[in-house]
Amino acid sequence: MGVNDSTHHESGQAYRVIRSARRTRTIQSRIVDGVVEIRIPARLSKAQEAAAVEEMLAKVAAKTRSSARSDADLVARAQQLNRDVLENKARIGSVRWADNQRTRWGSCTTATGDIRISSRLKDVPDYVLDATLVHELVHTFIPGHGAEFWAWADRAPYAERAKGYLEAYQRFS
Repeated sequence: MGVNDSTHHESGQAYRVIRSARRTRTIQSRIVDGVVEIRIPARLSKAQEAAAVEEMLAKVAAKTRSSARSDADLVARAQQLNRDVLENKARIGSVRWADNQRTRWGSCTTATGDIRISSRLKDVPDYVLDATLVHELVHTFIPGHGAEFWAWADRAPYAERAKGYLEAYQRFS
């Protein structure tokens, strides 16, 4: 197995290519200490390596960053989650990214249904953003964090996984 001597950067993402004589066809990537390790067959040409790197970095970015980049994206996502997860029970006012939320992931003004999501969540996977949005949407019809609240909030896809992600993300961000 041969590791390229250095760590490279593309689109702000650090990566390392590892060539393997045992690997014959498959290409694999994983994140190790913040660096994307891309394992490729040793026989690939430099052009094939470049194509593999580009593809793997795009896949990693899609899995690790929210696809909701604008306030309009957030509104659309909230509306979809309200329909698909909350049986249209939430009353949505405005939904937007907030740069000034340093200690919370989101907030909701229950009287108006206005939701603010910390811009720190722009770089999390979609399921984490979705769980945060569902949490805030539930507040539009259930104040507080009682049993009924959690019964609704935990309907978000991968809700428990998202809670764990945010707990770890809080420690390292």
